[in-house]
Amino acid sequence: MPPAKKRPRAYDPSRTRTAVLAQFDRVREAVSALTEEQLAGPSGLAEWTVRDLAAHVAMALERVSRELESPAPPGAKPQLTLLEWPFSTAVRAADIADDARAAATARPGLEALYEETATRFTELVPADAGDRLVTTRSGTMRLGDFLVTRTVELVVHTDDLHRATGLDIPYDRQALAACTRLLADALADKAPGGSVEVRVPPFAVVQCIGGPKHTRGTPPNVVETDPLTWIRLATGRALWTDVLESAQVSASGERADLAPLLPLMG
Repeated sequence: MPPAKKRPRAYDPSRTRTAVLAQFDRVREAVSALTEEQLAGPSGLAEWTVRDLAAHVAMALERVSRELESPAPPGAKPQLTLLEWPFSTAVRAADIADDARAAATARPGLEALYEETATRFTELVPADAGDRLVTTRSGTMRLGDFLVTRTVELVVHTDDLHRATGLDIPYDRQALAACTRLLADALADKAPGGSVEVRVPPFAVVQCIGGPKHTRGTPPNVVETDPLTWIRLATGRALWTDVLESAQVSASGERADLAPLLPLMG
């Protein structure tokens, strides 16, 4: 019998909404300081420029507002759960890239784009966002769950902008926590079990991978790293062998090898 999957973690919609707005505001401040030369430079993501990346961040938030302006999709249950979302992104990569470049071309004024996006989100997204269904590229989702996915978009691309431009963009603690926890839970969902404990202090501890289950004392198989390194691993921005070699992750025990399971997102 395969290991049982755990119930998904609950997120407070109001706190998530606040975290999304806070992280977006920090990105907006950083983007407003970029020069035209920096915006035209490479982002490190395929063929995207920094301007394309910045436009994509605004699009990620605008998607929520746009969906709330439309009638709720039919059906009482979502087609996509929160833990399924990370694994649905790879097949949409080409469309997302095209949309980002189109947005950057059509709306070159990033400062105005960010201001309008933040205003619309504030006005349209209720503080008690929860079970209302919205349409995403991969299927309908609960609005509360979709907001959690926006923390992933914002935190991941904040890191992308930092690595592309050198700007030191701070992270909202709640946004970083939600992003870290969702990706850790996705790993546990992908490889259910209790033989390996993955620790991402101070935000997440999950058990995964089938085998002898740890119940007490020091686990025989432990992986531990910091939130940003974990996020880079989960999204394919860092390689398991590289972070092991650079001591950015510690892995003890014969089963503590996450390489076959990474990345989680394409």
